[in-house]
This record gives sequence, structure tokens and C-alpha cells, in this order.
Amino acid sequence: MREVGKRLPGALAIKGGCLCGRIRFSAGIEPRVHYCHCDMCRRATGSAFAVLAWMPCQSLTWNSGTPTYRRSSPIAQRGFCPECGSPLSLCYDASPTEIALHVGTFDDPAHLVPRYNYGSAQRLGWVCCGIDLPDRDTEERW
Repeated sequence: MREVGKRLPGALAIKGGCLCGRIRFSAGIEPRVHYCHCDMCRRATGSAFAVLAWMPCQSLTWNSGTPTYRRSSPIAQRGFCPECGSPLSLCYDASPTEIALHVGTFDDPAHLVPRYNYGSAQRLGWVCCGIDLPDRDTEERW
């Protein structure tokens, strides 16, 4: 396991992309990873929760293609591939220097281990992953 926030040498950059391959990215820092149970993430991903990898925007490079962005709420916008529809990113208006990528879009997500739960009050009762991790809540509801 690598240290969160640690800069990675170019050869060790973590890489990923969308389902169709049109959009590819690389990140030069070990991201902060968490589960998000908020209803905004559930609706945006079509799943019971999201797993997000946060990093400074400057450590992310879009190597081929760029996401199309849409406002997903009054406080955030999300990036997706306009070709295949893969959800790729989340950006909060209040944190313009930080971006989250969906862990499932990384080529090798095995080492991107979630460290906490966010939006915990909205966790579905049958979701069992990460129950031993610290919880953080959000006031937002969508």
C-alpha cells in the first residue's frame, strides 16, 4: 500500500479511463479514497454507493480525450465520457483545486483502498462494505 498524497514517479503514475477507451488519464499522486453513500452519488453512478479517489487537479493529466461536464447539483459538476457514458469525475464548486475520479475507472484499482465513509447517514441498510471505517456525514440531500 502506498502512502496517500505521496507523489509518484512518472513510471508509477496510476492510469485509467472510460469503458470505450476514448478518454484516458494518469495521476501523479496517491489519492485519498472513500466510499460515498450520498443520494447524489447513488443517482450519478446508478449504484448503491460511489468509491471516489480525490487528488489535486494539478496532479491529473487527461492523456486522450476530455470528459464532458454537467451540473449534477447546485454544488457540484460531474464529468463523463460523451461516447460511452462512463462516469469519470466529481468536482465540488467549493473545492475548485480538487477532483475525484471513480475508482472503477482506474486500470488497477486494487491498491486504491477506501479509508472512510462519506454521506454515512444515507447509507442503504443492506450495504455492508466499509462498516468498520470512520464515518463522515453530509447535510446535502438530492
